[in-house]
Amino acid sequence: MGTSPLIPEQRRQQILDLLRTEPVLSYRQLTEQLGVSHMTVRRDVAALDEQGRARATQGGVAALARLLEEPPRAAKAQVNMPAKAAIAAAAAAMVTDSMTLYLDAGTTVQAMRPLLQDRRELTVVTNDLGTAGAFLDHPSVDLICVGGRVDVANQSMIGRLAALTLTELSLDISFISSSSWDAGHGITTPMEAKIDAKRAAMGAATESVLLADAGKFGHFAKYRVARLDEFDAIVTDAALPAPDVGAVQALGPRVVVA
Repeated sequence: MGTSPLIPEQRRQQILDLLRTEPVLSYRQLTEQLGVSHMTVRRDVAALDEQGRARATQGGVAALARLLEEPPRAAKAQVNMPAKAAIAAAAAAMVTDSMTLYLDAGTTVQAMRPLLQDRRELTVVTNDLGTAGAFLDHPSVDLICVGGRVDVANQSMIGRLAALTLTELSLDISFISSSSWDAGHGITTPMEAKIDAKRAAMGAATESVLLADAGKFGHFAKYRVARLDEFDAIVTDAALPAPDVGAVQALGPRVVVA
């Protein structure tokens, strides 16, 4: 008696099992391993991608990478610098005179600072020590530094005290950063203490904008901060594959590819 064919969920679980030993698999590999057609494999991969359990790639599927801890700021500052500069430029173009902005902690957001030199009468709210310092010599910024417990490795303020300050403000745009994001998980963090300030900033803003480069896409951590459909816009760089751009756009936010 022959073996009964696997039902779709069994096949998809088998794909996830295979990804544990080989993090990227082509459609051809999967058709050979599962003994099914190319179209069946493509449907299974699309379903896994939609469910946020794996990531569809140009020619197959990739495992999602779990982020166990936040990289220190010094390490972040050396990674994907051209992409961060492009994202910062696109974000700065959204800012006009007299706005009240929240600039979240992170090197991509801080890269906006020189591009805002000519903006007048800005109010800049930030929980980032580096960003706050960078605005001290701006000719016309009203600077509000959010207090809270200091995350020394990332040089920022986190926790409930930071969030309480943000709930008392009315913001035009919150520029939010994240070390991990994807269509299924949204933006996530391995540090629970980072959630409150990000959520409070989004809640206080007319518009929330995520700044995240393509190198962080497909990564996730154990604490969810927000779904991608909670953002009005997402600014990323041209290295994000077109299928991933489409998957994010399908959730609702405007996607700006810098």
